[in-house]
Amino acid sequence: MKQDPSSRNTIIFFVCAMLVLLVYETFILGPQEKRKAEAQRAAALMQQKLHPGVPLAPGAAPQAQYVSRDKAMAVSARIPLDTPSLTGSVALKGGRIDDLLLKGYRQTTDKGSPDVELLRPEGADGAYFVQTGWTAQQPLGLPDANTVWTAPAGARLTPSSPVTLTYDAPSGLSFTRVIAVDDKFMFTVVDQVANRGSAPVTLAAYGSVQRQCDTLDNTHKDWCTDPATRGNAHEGSAGWLGGKLQQVKYKDWAKKTLDPIASTGGWLGITDKYWMAALAPQQNVPITGTYRVTPMTGFSVFEANFVGPAQTLAPGGQVSTQTHVFAGAKVVPVLKGYQQQLGIPELDQAVDWGMFWFITRPLFAIMDFFAQHVGNFGVAILLLTLCVRGAFFPLSYRSTESMTRMKKLQPQIEEIKKRFDKDPQKQQQETLALYQREKVNPFAGCLPMLLQIPVFFALYKVLSVTIEMRHAPFFGWIHDLSSRDPTTIMNLFGALPYDPSLVPVIGGILGTTLHIGVWPLLYMVTMFLSMSMTPSTGMDPTQAQMMRFMPILFSFFITNVAVGLVIYWCWSNLFTIVQSWVIMHRLKVDNPIDGFFDRITGKKAPAT
Repeated sequence: MKQDPSSRNTIIFFVCAMLVLLVYETFILGPQEKRKAEAQRAAALMQQKLHPGVPLAPGAAPQAQYVSRDKAMAVSARIPLDTPSLTGSVALKGGRIDDLLLKGYRQTTDKGSPDVELLRPEGADGAYFVQTGWTAQQPLGLPDANTVWTAPAGARLTPSSPVTLTYDAPSGLSFTRVIAVDDKFMFTVVDQVANRGSAPVTLAAYGSVQRQCDTLDNTHKDWCTDPATRGNAHEGSAGWLGGKLQQVKYKDWAKKTLDPIASTGGWLGITDKYWMAALAPQQNVPITGTYRVTPMTGFSVFEANFVGPAQTLAPGGQVSTQTHVFAGAKVVPVLKGYQQQLGIPELDQAVDWGMFWFITRPLFAIMDFFAQHVGNFGVAILLLTLCVRGAFFPLSYRSTESMTRMKKLQPQIEEIKKRFDKDPQKQQQETLALYQREKVNPFAGCLPMLLQIPVFFALYKVLSVTIEMRHAPFFGWIHDLSSRDPTTIMNLFGALPYDPSLVPVIGGILGTTLHIGVWPLLYMVTMFLSMSMTPSTGMDPTQAQMMRFMPILFSFFITNVAVGLVIYWCWSNLFTIVQSWVIMHRLKVDNPIDGFFDRITGKKAPAT
């Protein structure tokens, strides 16, 4: 008997898919892990090597070599910083905000894990800091990165106690810098200069966020991005300038300094997936924003800065400027609060909402509302599923009912196939005529599926980029809804005391592709049951058999997906199963659930 070409193509497709998956794991993911380990070893060695310095701010002196974080901090006297959300210090040398840890955010879910580090001083590997001040075309002795400011004895920066720094230049200019901080992540820096000389001076206010990122070798293109979060969210330059969102990833930013952007107010900075350091000048002042990159030997300096308009200061006169500095976690309600309180436009767009932002943002608002009331983001996902399924219920109900009627017509469709086995065209005509007589639309199941695709991608974004999901627990073994299910079938879900990823030769495959946890397995079961309750009209037996392997194949693909999204899929599949069962039971159509219970009870299923 000649094999149906469509069956042969289906088999070839699945064989090729598995081969591609195996090749991808063996020749791409495996070498990537090896390169990552080598890069980490190289980074440790690079700390011992000398690097040419680079002036990172007007008049800044170059750094000769990397030192430890503690040694870099010891170069300058410091003012302690302590708030309910932040801890760190301000350097008197340069007057920089360059030492910042985020309270309440741990590096891992392990107990005792250290706080997340956001800013670190120049001289340390991966320096990251914020500086404000004044710049001028002529030499005026303006304070720079080497200037040592004076602070009152015992000064301490808290939400209730701002600090005042002073510096008197030999040129007769007197500088004052007042730094205040709130109980979250916003600093307010007021820079003032008084001209005590005998001649007028012209200067302009500036602000700068600077970050040094290792490049190690010519093949390393990921810069400052975290390999664990790469590809899920924007990391690089960020800002709202000229009435537009400004975003460029590190790999593109590293190729060139971006064109200056004229703006009135706005904000700009450098963002990670969950954290950001950004500057917001006075919103009624025209500025020029620039995203600059300075390549060096072994590392590059990424900088987001703005310069205000030039101002001429007569003898005896003084001028001041105010800059808001955001340095912390991108918590959406906090960002929106700053938008309203300080008038900083579109600050919540620092979160990468994606191309379906018009769906992503409302979905997050609903889920965050539920989480605030039930105290668990996992439960909030289940409640959000109810809302999504409820919104699509009329369409999905009609779709499921139409597909169930198609399944009820299966015997007649099979009879048509037998009668017109040699005439495919007549077979199709008779099948369509049957659908028309029975008022069945074979394409009714496509519309709800197509409409839910944007919702799927939007929800994926919500679970991937919002910090509210980071380290958010569910129940049992799920301690972080934004990461994959930590269990794996390869060690019987922890029953066997070994880490599959450490197995020689095949550890990479065992720790990635074959890392199938409990929730991916539940998804496989619910998907299999959901598919078994839909008709397979138009498929020959071989194709139908191959389709039964789809849940298994999908379970491999979602092993590294955020478990919160897998929970959503499982819960959504349960709704599909229940809805299909109700309709099939009402229309007296055979279904796997009734068949299962009939076999258990010994009851004979009624003929359809």
